[in-house]
Amino acid sequence: MSILQDVINWLLSLGAAIFVPIIIIIAGLIVGMKIKDAVSAGITLGVAFTGMSMLISFMSEAIGPAAEAMLKSTGINLPIVDGGWTTLSAIAWSWPYAFLMFPLMIGINIIMLIINKTKTFNADLWNVWGKIFTGVAVAAVCQPYFGTAGSIAVAFVTAAVQIVFELKMADMYQYRIEKLSGIPGVTCTHKMGFTSIFMFPIDCLLKKIPALNKRFDAAVLKDKIGIFAESHVLGFILGIIFGILARYGVAETLTLGIQASCSLTLFPVISKYFMMALEPISTAISAFMNKKFDDRTLVVGLDWPFMGGANEIWLAVFLCIPVTLICSMILPGNEILPFAGIVNNAIAVAAFLVTGGNILRMCILVIIFAPAYLWVGTVMAPFISDLARSTGAVSLKAGELISCSSIDGPIQTYAFSHLFKFLDGNFFPLALCVIFVVCFIALYRYLGREEKEGREIN
Repeated sequence: MSILQDVINWLLSLGAAIFVPIIIIIAGLIVGMKIKDAVSAGITLGVAFTGMSMLISFMSEAIGPAAEAMLKSTGINLPIVDGGWTTLSAIAWSWPYAFLMFPLMIGINIIMLIINKTKTFNADLWNVWGKIFTGVAVAAVCQPYFGTAGSIAVAFVTAAVQIVFELKMADMYQYRIEKLSGIPGVTCTHKMGFTSIFMFPIDCLLKKIPALNKRFDAAVLKDKIGIFAESHVLGFILGIIFGILARYGVAETLTLGIQASCSLTLFPVISKYFMMALEPISTAISAFMNKKFDDRTLVVGLDWPFMGGANEIWLAVFLCIPVTLICSMILPGNEILPFAGIVNNAIAVAAFLVTGGNILRMCILVIIFAPAYLWVGTVMAPFISDLARSTGAVSLKAGELISCSSIDGPIQTYAFSHLFKFLDGNFFPLALCVIFVVCFIALYRYLGREEKEGREIN
């Protein structure tokens, strides 16, 4: 068991660009793909992940300092350090029971496939750290109520519930994701989509406004404002705006404009490699499942970057940056300085999914929900920092706090981890859990009707 754990930890340390393609190659061989085709698809997927990661890092490194400069000019003191998702991942993997989340995640997926309660084969094993982080949070919060052994048990039960919800969310969004991305047989199992559950009732209200209930994606925007909606021009304009707000000089502002333009131009290019890699895999898996499970269709669950070619996502990301900065300065109770998590893909992807790519409604939802990420980042900072010190995952000075300003699925993470606070008279997390379940069921039924009507038309 120790040797197996070391092997898995080593593979995980290589990152998603290597670990996920390995899983995809193995899956391809199991369902009968030729070795050369499976390896080619896996390597292409690795290229796509690496390219998307490089672009996101490039954009973050360009915009992050500009965002920090905007905040510094205000003189506001926010003591919690924003370590981004990588810090949370490092802390999650330092939990002594982290390795046990693998068999839990795989086992639940297999059982649900066998009993026909999901159509999603979750190949995104690398992001198992998201379940581990939930477990870590639950264990930390529940320790005073249930003791060490009890809190660990509750942590794994909660993680199991999250795994089930992730698979069902992947099922319900699959048809819409296929239409939006153009990639058949894939869906997203990342928990960042959970924010869309809370967005759903608000989006329903927004759709009652005539001006917001029409198709308004990047293509429509381009028709309305012409060249100014072209990826390279729009990116340049946004970069210039950020440079001006950061009080950069002319040269630095123009450089930021070109960097932002480069990012928005290349995101759709990279996304095409996801399609090249995933189409043969999804076709082979679907054919295999048709033979084994009476014409059942199996889809592959992946991390979100395969949807990264949608300009709507990046427009929402760019909007979220100044919104997050303004919120951090004026939001009561916020103590986190947005930096490493300033490029908040999580909120943009959630808004993209629930609106179907309507830019106007996405922007409104981003503005409404941006504070949730800061609040949860602030609330969770003490126990994240304590765990970082106790495990040595992150080096912190005495009294220093660390967290993340863009925790994936922040409302769900807070609600699940703090559920048992009702024992102290705090019923807010319990209420959020109830709202989550009710909205999840409503959205599940809504998307089910959408899929049924769409397939009948086609």
